Amino acid sequence: MQIRVEPFTVHKRVPLTISRGTTAETTNLWLVLEHDGIEGWGEASPFSVRGVPQTTEAIAQSLSAIAPQLQSFTPFNRQKIEELCAQAKLPSAACTAIDLALHDWLGKAFGVPLWKLWGLDLSRIGPTSVTIGINTPEAAQHRLVQWLEVTTVKAVKIKLGSPTGLEADQLMFEAVMEKVPSGTKVSVDANGGWSLEGAIAMSQWLADRGVTYLEQPLPQGQEADLLPLYERSPLPLFADESCFDRRDIPGLSDRVHGINIKLMKSGGLSEALRMIHTAQTYGLQLMFGCYSDSALSNTAASHLAPFATHLDLDSHLNLIDDPFVGATMVDGYLKPNDLPGLGVTCA
Repeated sequence: MQIRVEPFTVHKRVPLTISRGTTAETTNLWLVLEHDGIEGWGEASPFSVRGVPQTTEAIAQSLSAIAPQLQSFTPFNRQKIEELCAQAKLPSAACTAIDLALHDWLGKAFGVPLWKLWGLDLSRIGPTSVTIGINTPEAAQHRLVQWLEVTTVKAVKIKLGSPTGLEADQLMFEAVMEKVPSGTKVSVDANGGWSLEGAIAMSQWLADRGVTYLEQPLPQGQEADLLPLYERSPLPLFADESCFDRRDIPGLSDRVHGINIKLMKSGGLSEALRMIHTAQTYGLQLMFGCYSDSALSNTAASHLAPFATHLDLDSHLNLIDDPFVGATMVDGYLKPNDLPGLGVTCA
């Protein structure tokens, strides 16, 4: 099989600010795998968690280095290919691009979408949240109004963990809530921006205001402090930056209620499925999230959406130049289509 990789730059309609910084654009990688006249598509997008940034350049170099070694394989050799990627210590985002392309090729070869190949029930898919980044109260409120103008909103994720402190978080949260439609599910993601004391206080304050769950309240690396927070928080806790793959799940199982699976962290759909089964074994809830991913990656994740309690697959909805079309947002729900494989085409 042949591999080619092409960079593409996407720009956000509205820059997104979280506790670690602001993103306005990213250069992602489009991987095309060709075998027997069928193309499989994958994507890698850069991100920075756990101190070692997975930059576009580093991901591209790793894919360029391994591409010649993949020529002797076919898409049916996924286990061997996964072992090769692990031995080469490829960044997880690079593994994701390869894994998505292999799954896309397989679905196309058999002429069925992945969700149908896995026998999943699309009626189980819950609403996808739209994200409100850290900003002034007025700007954050306006951002929600913008979302309401372009799509049906049934779930809202509010980013907190402002560097200026908990009072700023509270003021912004209250401003956003003034515009949240009645009956909308609201969650909060601090991206590790709080101390243990602040997280305990905010969990109680947010619970009083109807928040559904709290994501990554403490910095990655402070997982020991999740235990006393777990014991005192009235809100369910979800781990994001603290949970990359299935190996992280056992150590978190007694101190969080769920995990956030992101394809770029996990290394693709193969590992995401293993994470799902591992989390279910420990009785944990599941959610799927994204980085600055296009419709290609978010569509891939949407095929696993029937497993999730919560969904946050909205990054492509905030792009002004997404080169791909795939899963569609209908009445607040992001659902894959009936096209074979991932079901992604060029815009």
